[in-house]
Amino acid sequence: MPSSTSDRPLAGVRILAFEQMQALPYATQLLGRLGADVVKIESPRGGDSGRASLPAIKDPQGRSVGATFLRNNLGKRSICIDLKDQRGRELALRLAPYFDVIAENSRPGVLSGLGLGYEDMRRRHPQGIYVSVSGFGNTTPTPYRDWPAYAPIVEAMSGIYEMKRAEGAPPTVAPVGALGDIGAALFATIGILAALRHRETTGRGQYVDVAMFDAMISMTDIVTNFWSMGLRRGELGPLIMHGFRAKDGWFVLQVGREQHFAKLAELIGHPEWTSDPRLATREGWLEHLEDVLRPAIESWAAARTAVEASALLAGHGIAAGPCLADAQVAADPHVLARNMLVPLPRTDGVAQPVLVPGNPVKLADVPEPETQRPPWLGEHTDEVLAQELGLSPGELTELRDAKVIA
Repeated sequence: MPSSTSDRPLAGVRILAFEQMQALPYATQLLGRLGADVVKIESPRGGDSGRASLPAIKDPQGRSVGATFLRNNLGKRSICIDLKDQRGRELALRLAPYFDVIAENSRPGVLSGLGLGYEDMRRRHPQGIYVSVSGFGNTTPTPYRDWPAYAPIVEAMSGIYEMKRAEGAPPTVAPVGALGDIGAALFATIGILAALRHRETTGRGQYVDVAMFDAMISMTDIVTNFWSMGLRRGELGPLIMHGFRAKDGWFVLQVGREQHFAKLAELIGHPEWTSDPRLATREGWLEHLEDVLRPAIESWAAARTAVEASALLAGHGIAAGPCLADAQVAADPHVLARNMLVPLPRTDGVAQPVLVPGNPVKLADVPEPETQRPPWLGEHTDEVLAQELGLSPGELTELRDAKVIA
């Protein structure tokens, strides 16, 4: 594995990934950033479908590389094997014992139908950890098991769209990007780390099964929890959690405790609110949000930017933050200080680099490594097959001529 990973906590962990798009690739990328060696098996016919997403850049050979691929495959190695060919499937099975984790996010039954499912891999590699990420899971009967799924599908089914939908309006789809993908990836990461720890104590591999729908039920917990406690149609309980207008845009303010309400009243020049019987309860705050609170808060904020208003509120122990636009996020001092956007230089003559998220996991005793670009399609085919399986140049040429590898 690359020597640059040797000082990181997951150095020595090896992952063989049959992956597409984001729900699994984000997980393996996160593990790679922590030191794991990730080898990605792609189809010679275009590779990971994330490569075909838009917007896109061109690789050095003029092939399109989409944004979804660029932000989920940093530092990985790519090999092209035709899994529809029996010889290609045999190569994948021979590779498996050299890896700790075999990970896939196809629809249930797809890899099993190719002879590359959990039971197939377990026969070759009993200590291996096999991970599946799918829309609705592999191990439990469910009416949705065979449905294809992308992030907005499971987000919609979690109830969060309906909870937030304005009466008579269509749902707002993908309001926070690929929450369904990233959520599933984070739970897959936890499952992989737990299975690796379990193997240390037992010597056994196992199957880790993550459903995107399950992940969304966990991440949108207020939908069912609040419903079970009597709230309906997006009610969030009696608290101020709303957007307010400042001089240059909007900021969000959250007040859910009486002591914070008193601090807010004092800061904006309305100390009488604390003795106003209309505002004596949290329910009263919401009842008089539009006729009392909002006009006063927005009048106070009118002479301030959203950042200035939020800073003043934060200084008084009141949670608030500006609603940043895309360019503001890219220039934000916190984002820059935490190295949370890393530039990928383009290879197609465009000066503006592609910005992708940095690693949100900061370890005090582990230096943050330099970001490695995503692999070009099939860039490491010969390297991996020669190193792991001992294939000779002649054997590689024969397989390439037969279109088994690329």
